[in-house]
Amino acid sequence: MTMQDLSEPPGSSPARSPSSGKLVRSTTVDLALEAIRGKILRGELPPGAPLRQEALAEELGVSRVPVREAITRLQGEGFVTIIPHKGAYVCAISADEVRETFEIRLRLEPWIFGRAMPASSETTFEAARALVLQMDEATETTWGQLNWRFHETLYAPSGLDLAIETLRRLNDRNERYFRFQVVNVPIREHTRREHLEMIELSRARDVRGGAALLREHLQHAMRDIVGVAERLLAPRGG
Repeated sequence: MTMQDLSEPPGSSPARSPSSGKLVRSTTVDLALEAIRGKILRGELPPGAPLRQEALAEELGVSRVPVREAITRLQGEGFVTIIPHKGAYVCAISADEVRETFEIRLRLEPWIFGRAMPASSETTFEAARALVLQMDEATETTWGQLNWRFHETLYAPSGLDLAIETLRRLNDRNERYFRFQVVNVPIREHTRREHLEMIELSRARDVRGGAALLREHLQHAMRDIVGVAERLLAPRGG
């Protein structure tokens, strides 16, 4: 990304930096955020890499202020850890954590989905289908949350609020992994197809078929994300 890519369009609104008190263009912060996040997701900034504000600012053609704000936001998203007196680093990733997360999901979600089917209505199915359409237009930043909302919509009629809350926390903890998946694996078409099939199986009250499809859906996602994590963790040749 070049200086021109991060130029500030006319009429962009200034925002006050909480850390410095200076005014910065919100669009510049957002674009710096997207640029640095993209480098992390593509593996150009691998796990454990330091984020050097001066070098990033020079590369992106901006001052250090929007870069600093972008790094702070990335910390909130779980992509960056900031160590006092040392600096900011790309967060570690773990293929084992991905596997454990999906093992939990594989045990919980087919059960919840089956319990939800008898209580689901056309309102449920219409809401789920609307989310599928939103996912068609989603960026890598919003795709994961829409994906969770789709699953949550189909599970909500179960009334298993504690189980669904457990899944929500797992999703929040691991959302960054889904972003790695969206950026690095062409998943949208088959995910869309499986989501639409899940709606139809729920409409037909096909508990066995729905559980089987959901297990396949989750296992496919686990293989994708573990593959990306292992690739990012692999030693880099000189």
